[in-house]
Amino acid sequence: MKIKKISGTPWSDHIFDLVVYFAITVVTIATLYPFLNVLAISFNDSTDSVKGGITIFPRVFTFKNYETIFAYSGLMTGLKISVLRTIIGTLLGLISASMLAFTLSRVEFQARKFVSTFLALTMYVSGGLIPFYILIKNLDMIGTFGVYVLPSLVSAFNVFIIRSFIDGLPYALQESAKLDGANDFTIYWRIILPLTKPALATIALFLAVGQWNAWFDTYLFNGSKDYLTTLQFELMKVIQSTTTNAESFRGRNMTQVMAQISPESVKMAITIVVTVPILVVYPFLQRYFIKGMTLGAVKS
Repeated sequence: MKIKKISGTPWSDHIFDLVVYFAITVVTIATLYPFLNVLAISFNDSTDSVKGGITIFPRVFTFKNYETIFAYSGLMTGLKISVLRTIIGTLLGLISASMLAFTLSRVEFQARKFVSTFLALTMYVSGGLIPFYILIKNLDMIGTFGVYVLPSLVSAFNVFIIRSFIDGLPYALQESAKLDGANDFTIYWRIILPLTKPALATIALFLAVGQWNAWFDTYLFNGSKDYLTTLQFELMKVIQSTTTNAESFRGRNMTQVMAQISPESVKMAITIVVTVPILVVYPFLQRYFIKGMTLGAVKS
């Protein structure tokens, strides 16, 4: 008498699935726990936080740490400038990098090898901080908003990423557009940009994070210009003021307020403040990743 084999998924597949789910769970916990811990400390009473032992929930809930940060008068101005430089810097960076990448991808562009080599050298050789400062000074850009955008307008790394993506597109698309009477700018705007959305979204994320987190250029070029201050620069000064319990910035006495909280709690609150905008923007970029891949699919 033959014994029928019970249909279904083999036990080995179930074990493999369990191992995969366990690994994903461990990675998820390891990824989320540090952020949740920082969030819990930022909402926890600073005096209680010194004792330690806080996990993912605040032990003594309070808004005092955030009140200390947002009580600073220069914070809103810094927030406006940071948002403005992030938007303008990202858009101009995408346009300049994509246009240069499109130009270097054209076979008929005779100087593309020279320009590509020159751009590659900038990734390995740098003039240094002092020559860079002298250059910005000679261009009369110190004390201006342009110092946040123009020096980082073109990045060789971003250009090469977009160019590699363009090189992977069928050149027949551009030839067909030429036969239909399209000029180079129309091909770039109507064909290349829509098909390179995955690369553009990736570069946009790099540019936005870099612009949002930048503070050293503010310190170097616009440190004395209150109307050109950035959020990161202001938060850095709040950390210094909290750590040293020094006298107030911009004539506002915050020593007594700062003395009631620990520097660690303020650092955690500042970390949340500067991280949340990036976390909010990323899902929208992720949507463009998927949409761009769909638009970039070409049947040969």
